[in-house]
Amino acid sequence: MGEGDGEGTEKGELEARSETLLRGGAVTNKGRDKKAGSSRWWPFWACMIVGTSFFIRALFTGQWVLSALPIGLFFGFFLQKGDLCGASAFSEVLLMRDGRKVFGLWIGIVVSMAGFAAVSLLGWVSLSPKPLLWVNDIAGGLIFGVGTVLAGGCISGCLYKSAMGNINSIVALLAMPVGIAFVEHGPLTYWATKVKAIKLMASGGGPVTLSSLSGLPFWSWALIFAALTAAAALIWRRKRRETISDVGRTPSNDKPGSPLVRPWKPWQAGGAIGLLVVASLFSSAAAGRNYPIGVTHGVLNIQELLTESNLIHIMGPTANAPQAPPATASAPSGAKKITWWLVLVVAGLFFGAFASASLSGRVKLQPKPPEQIVAALLGGFLVGAGAAIATGCVVGNIMSGWPLMSVGMFLFGIAVIFANWMTTYIYLMGGTFASLPGTLRLMFRRGR
Repeated sequence: MGEGDGEGTEKGELEARSETLLRGGAVTNKGRDKKAGSSRWWPFWACMIVGTSFFIRALFTGQWVLSALPIGLFFGFFLQKGDLCGASAFSEVLLMRDGRKVFGLWIGIVVSMAGFAAVSLLGWVSLSPKPLLWVNDIAGGLIFGVGTVLAGGCISGCLYKSAMGNINSIVALLAMPVGIAFVEHGPLTYWATKVKAIKLMASGGGPVTLSSLSGLPFWSWALIFAALTAAAALIWRRKRRETISDVGRTPSNDKPGSPLVRPWKPWQAGGAIGLLVVASLFSSAAAGRNYPIGVTHGVLNIQELLTESNLIHIMGPTANAPQAPPATASAPSGAKKITWWLVLVVAGLFFGAFASASLSGRVKLQPKPPEQIVAALLGGFLVGAGAAIATGCVVGNIMSGWPLMSVGMFLFGIAVIFANWMTTYIYLMGGTFASLPGTLRLMFRRGR
């Protein structure tokens, strides 16, 4: 054998070893990916099993409060999939000139309107819009709107972002029940009670709604909003196709993969949430609450469960609920009510969002600068206080309140959007009040 043959043999052996190592590394990486993929699914299956068991138990025992947990699990899953945080949706209109999330929220509202109209006409449930507490709605909305920008989210937004590991959202979420309690049981309790007495009623004595003001039935308003939304969507879609054809891009931007894993378009998540809000009314009514989904007092109730002992647990309709205990040494006066339907919705929202984020591989602690954490702490307090004053947040007052066509909830929403935009412009965009008119003119020119 010649020297050249020896070198060739040695070279061949080295190449064979390298190929073996590379194949082994590829197999190892595939094994790791498979293991990581399977670990991402266990929160989803755990939520499915627990949620299904709660619903079956509610079905067979009549304890409909238990159905709140699967409602919350679906809600958190849908919110995370569509990244539908009310605060972010409003802010992105200014920051990114992107209204897709706002449109997603609106789709949810219109779907809920249509659903409420249908079940009301069928006589399956009675609708209970919130009263017009105009001082509370406006003042609470302004405080809430400012807080959402500082906190980086509304209450539901901070809940699902906390499940993903966002430090700012976690800090803001911890401050929210403090803000709620500040109004419900703290220094602002007397003022909040007095202001709630400033109530405007419809001519028939009921809450002020679009129907009571106009004389048109609920279903006709739902039909009008649905028709206008469909027309706007068709016009937008046509303009978008024309723009895409002008620049020569393909109109499809769908991401591949299972719909359980990949993100959803905001309108898809909004539509799913709209249907869920209608379903939540059945669950809530059966549990004695008779109002669609909400989270504000659920967050407060969880904090009270962890820190208080003098509590009244509301598990079902008021007629079956336990009465307040007498004021004794063991049960002093001032017992606080815990509405378990709301508690289970909030708990389900968190774990449903965690399951959704786990499937996408998006659960990770996200450190933030100290100044942002301090701002989030203050923002969380303001969000909680504003929601307590206005008797609800984006979920209870907009996602649920607007479909019921309560005029007070429309006032709240307008106040929230105004305060959110002003705070976004000044705090996030570095604008000033003096430069605001010029900025608005420039935005409207670009929007034409």
